[in-house]
Amino acid sequence: MTLITPFATTRRRVLLGAGAGLVAPGILATPLPAAAQQPQGAVIDITRARTDPIPIAIPDLPGTGEGARIGRDIARVIQANLRNSGLFRPVERQAFIQTAEAAAQTPRFQDWRVIGAQALVTGRVADQGGQVRVEFRLWDVLPETQLQGTAFTAPAANWRRIAHLISDVIFERLLGEKGYFDTRVVYVSETGPRDRRTRRLAIMDQDGENHRFLTDGRFNALTPRFHPSADRIAFMSYRDRGQPQVVLFDIGSGAQQVLGNFPGMTLSPRFSPDGRSVVLSAMRGGDANIYVVDLATRRERQLTSGGGLDVSPCFSPDGTQIVFNSDRGGDQQLYVMDANGGNLRRISFGRGRYATPVWSPRGDVIAFTRFGGGGFAIGVMRPDGSGERILSEGWAMEGPTFAPNGRVLMFHRESRATDARGGGYSARIVAINADGFNERPVPTPTDATDPAWSPLLS
Repeated sequence: MTLITPFATTRRRVLLGAGAGLVAPGILATPLPAAAQQPQGAVIDITRARTDPIPIAIPDLPGTGEGARIGRDIARVIQANLRNSGLFRPVERQAFIQTAEAAAQTPRFQDWRVIGAQALVTGRVADQGGQVRVEFRLWDVLPETQLQGTAFTAPAANWRRIAHLISDVIFERLLGEKGYFDTRVVYVSETGPRDRRTRRLAIMDQDGENHRFLTDGRFNALTPRFHPSADRIAFMSYRDRGQPQVVLFDIGSGAQQVLGNFPGMTLSPRFSPDGRSVVLSAMRGGDANIYVVDLATRRERQLTSGGGLDVSPCFSPDGTQIVFNSDRGGDQQLYVMDANGGNLRRISFGRGRYATPVWSPRGDVIAFTRFGGGGFAIGVMRPDGSGERILSEGWAMEGPTFAPNGRVLMFHRESRATDARGGGYSARIVAINADGFNERPVPTPTDATDPAWSPLLS
């Protein structure tokens, strides 16, 4: 059978670029040669995939020596990523007729059609002495055409990154939207008795793997948020005699720097979309107002005034507006203003109080926590306040954060303590698709709160 030309390399130089390119530090992606080309475009509408997930076959990627193990591991990570999205249904391996080795040579499409596969992933892994070369092809089974062909060369230790990159390629090529698998999540790790918790910053891949702690627990850390470049984090620290301060943390070096010496308490830091400033809430007297701090000059500019507690600010993706929550009207509600502080208007009018707003990277909705009547909810509304929808409800949940494609959110959910000493209490991160289906736990080694999703890493 004739091979079909790959649709070239991605958006991160694997789908849109021409020729080879670095898609991540130490990972080189090159298109695989072929003879023809299938027209560009999504194969399945993402709305249809929600109700009828795409059946996809993902055999192991054959190889020799260490390459065989890495090929099995890569295939399993891809399968887990796509299944967890709720938009794909991996075909059970017991049903496979053609072997992975034979399919990597030339797929026998009748063998994959008969078991219900609509898409097929093939490839192989070559061990190159500390480096691996991972060849990957994505096939549309019904018309028997190749949608994508890319080879990744990287240190063997980066095999998991390669699996996430391939998952992103599959998501984008089949659904027509960017993936979110090659990302990280920073969160607050909580340990110890309920009334004396130790809170450390921790970071992990979006699937809960590659976990590590960023701070040592000598001081509590709260509300971590990623820089747009994904290499820095802003968070709130109690390191100076218990006084809250905003700290900038460099993920690569571990270096920490206090963001200025502001009088009073500083809260809820978050970077601007261009990464040049931080928006935060600062307590001065009995009020909390919104300020923007320029990272280059450390100069601050006050955006709100007039009494009340204005907290949890978040920029819109284009940097022109800011959403925050405030009790300035007597009850805690959501407000939106222009980035210079003008044109302030209230947008939430439902029953209950609203908090922790965050703008979707797509710009179409704002997620929030709503609480009242003894219950909590995570929901979304349009930036003008219309179209409010509740995604999940429960006893205690808070802190939504969006994946970079805006299709998935994470938040933390708490379980009620079973005794006066806090026994039975736990706090866990969960993920849910932005239209309210496919809620699932995200594994962490400790209790976990306040997740923040990174941008795509490459």
